[in-house]
Formats: sequence, C-alpha cells, structure tokens
Amino acid sequence: MRVGILAKGLLLRGDRNVELILLTAKKPTVSLLRSITKQLPKELSTFSEDQYEVQAHPEEANIVICSSQEPKMQVTISLTSPLMREDTAAEKDKQAEGKAAEKDVSEKDPPDVLNKKKCLDYLAALRHAKWFQARANGLQSCVIIIRVLRDLCQRVPTWGRLPGWVGSAMELLVEKVISSATGPLSPGEAMRRVLECISTGILLPDGPALMDPCEKEPTDALESMKPQARHDITASAQ
Repeated sequence: MRVGILAKGLLLRGDRNVELILLTAKKPTVSLLRSITKQLPKELSTFSEDQYEVQAHPEEANIVICSSQEPKMQVTISLTSPLMREDTAAEKDKQAEGKAAEKDVSEKDPPDVLNKKKCLDYLAALRHAKWFQARANGLQSCVIIIRVLRDLCQRVPTWGRLPGWVGSAMELLVEKVISSATGPLSPGEAMRRVLECISTGILLPDGPALMDPCEKEPTDALESMKPQARHDITASAQ
C-alpha cells in the first residue's frame, strides 16, 4: 500500500524518497524481512534492467531500495500487520487479570518479531493515507494548498524547522479549515483562509488542540510542537 506523499499526491519537484507499506498476514519477523530482502533483487530484474541496491533495516522494520542511476530514487518498504494493534489491545485487557495472563500474550509472539512501536507507527501512516483519500482528496483546493505549504516548509526556515508540524498535523488543519468554509474556495482564497486561521493562534499552547481523527484514543496531532515553534509559525502566518 502507498503511504505518505506518494499516496496523497503531494510529491514536489526534487522529492526522491517515497514510502510503501507491506501488510503481512502474521506478525512480521526479522527472518521474514531478510527473506524478502534476499528475493527482491531477482524480482526487480524481471521487469527492469536498471540496477538497484536493496538493504534490510530490521531495527526500523523496513527495507530500502535505491536506484543506481540518476536521478537516484529511494523506496522504503515498511513491514507491519493489523495483528500488532490487536495485540496491544489484548495486553491492555489482560493487565487487569494479572501478570500471568500478560505472559501468555507475550508468549504467542515469534522470538524475532519486529519492533512493535515501529509497526504501530506504520499502521497509523496507513490510516492517515486512507483518511486523506476519503476527506482531503475530493476537497477543492485542499491538495494544492498542502503542496504550497510543503514547498513553503522547504524554503522558509521558520516553517521548515517544525517536525511536529510538517506532515499529518498540517494536513489535518488545512482539511479542517477548507471544509468549514461555506462554499468552494479558489486556491488563493483557501491559502488566505489557512493563514488567517493560523494567525488567530490556533497553534499556540493555550489554543484548541488539533485532534487526530485516525486514532481511537484522544490524540493531539500538535503534541510534539515546542512552544517557541508554535509562536514562530503564528507570527510568520500573521
């Protein structure tokens, strides 16, 4: 499945890195990751004469494919499974029943299962891609404005130094701002509306949180943004 800027149609000139997610039927393991890495070069040679470098990164639960010719493209294939999420839910339920039950849950895991946190992050990326296709893709001017803001983040230091802002938080905010308008907006009107919204202080520490609709638990998409960064981007928007 495509995720990130590739799935959302947000690629800009110069973007060379794209992401895919491989969903496995069982919990993904290091041995499975290495097996796929070993077989990939043979599969790639069946439809392309170009040379590719394939590297396994078990600690990141992914495989990175790099092209040898210019422009050098990089594809990151991350492994995860819906079973990883079900397991965490089961663990929470079992905590009330004592440590013995928790031990039973953990024993079901293969010995070389991949990093659970990474796998859960990849499932979240998949949910964001699906949300984006359902909510933002069909909204007039929405994709255009997010691409303009991505370009702004690359060129303007104040906007680009904010890791908690570039990505899903920015996409959530733009979708919320444009969908709340009374009618369709031109790109110029939509951009002005987004900057006006940020100018009012929506990102400030004492402002309203930007809740992530892709998570069951209440999660603020702006949680990782530092206070100074929130003030800087608000002032820049003004």
